[in-house]
Amino acid sequence: MTAGDPDDHGFDRPIRDAATIVLIRDGDSDNPQVLMGQRGSAAAFMPSKYVFPGGAVDPDDGRIALTPAVPEIERARLLCDPVTAQPPSPEAMVAAAIRELWEEAGQMLCAPRAWGGEVPRDWADFAKAELCPRGDALQFMFRAVTPPGRSRRFDARFFLARAEMLATDPDDFSRATDELSHLHWIALREARGLDLPFVTEVVLAEAEAVVRSGRVESVPYFDNSGPESRFRRIA
Repeated sequence: MTAGDPDDHGFDRPIRDAATIVLIRDGDSDNPQVLMGQRGSAAAFMPSKYVFPGGAVDPDDGRIALTPAVPEIERARLLCDPVTAQPPSPEAMVAAAIRELWEEAGQMLCAPRAWGGEVPRDWADFAKAELCPRGDALQFMFRAVTPPGRSRRFDARFFLARAEMLATDPDDFSRATDELSHLHWIALREARGLDLPFVTEVVLAEAEAVVRSGRVESVPYFDNSGPESRFRRIA
């Protein structure tokens, strides 16, 4: 993700924590596919671009119990180098990615489990279906902070997930909201031919490498939170 035009006082937009999901199908085949959709032409952020499902972390995401839990290696990497004043927990970031996948693509990365207690509104469909978001279904594989001078700014974590872990039909987008149009599966090797933001092109290349190797050795991190852009890897 990228982000924020200066405001009326000349200051940059604040950075928000965000989570994005790179959903892969047939990852073990010779022709793995990725799920992508197109943002509207009137969108304030990345209009008309093809992107992965994703968005800002909401406060309620931190209230969601994940079953199974987020693996410790993922938690440790997600806790590295916070940028915002009150960064969300690793569990909230993972939950946000799963929620955004549901809202924007109508897909659930869940395991069967009954919910108890008060259920946040955005998670009501999960509770009704007795499906709990899976903390072990996502691999943290990329991070990018939007440079200054954009209409939105995010500290975005990108997660790789496998369609084989969905509790829903991967070809059924009927329950998606209208945030993304033209939702479809496209071969990884062809996806870079779409109209993409630069960071999405870079994430696609990294996703191909992870799919081939089957693991994340370290997480590429484009840090534009300060006066100078920095690139490093989170081990």
